[in-house]
Amino acid sequence: MDLLTSEAKNKWYPVYTHARAEKKAYEALINKGILAYLPLHRQLKQWSDRKKWVEEPFIKSYLFVNIAEHAQTEVLMTKGISRFLYFSGKPATMPDRQINELKLLMTSSLDLEITEENLQPGEKIIIKAGPLKGLTGEVIIYRSQKQLILRLESIGRSIIVHVAASYIERF
Repeated sequence: MDLLTSEAKNKWYPVYTHARAEKKAYEALINKGILAYLPLHRQLKQWSDRKKWVEEPFIKSYLFVNIAEHAQTEVLMTKGISRFLYFSGKPATMPDRQINELKLLMTSSLDLEITEENLQPGEKIIIKAGPLKGLTGEVIIYRSQKQLILRLESIGRSIIVHVAASYIERF
């Protein structure tokens, strides 16, 4: 079997790492010759005596490996790797297109944030913190954690509100 044929059968798998072990697990995979991708973003960290720009994992406790199905055991035997993610009883895979789109996003200068909130247009919410605390509204568009467009019922108008998703709550 030639190299091109075996590469064509490789798929991208998301894997879960031990807490705060993403970079070490990534390095261990690379050292084993496994193609891996760890999305990183620059973040300004504040310590008591200084500030510093650091590269942080964009998706905490996750990285992606491009392997053939039979190589899963080798990945699991890598220090820092916890498990594969499963969907319908089988290890989850991601299309190449999604990995390429994620890589493109990570190289852009956009201010990106990730949230576990899965807000949908039409959901009723209340703002629980910040200067708009107590206002109720409806999600019109949910673009990102910082760009939430709400219809604020209390004033009978639609207003574009840039509010962190962590400041809102469903009701």
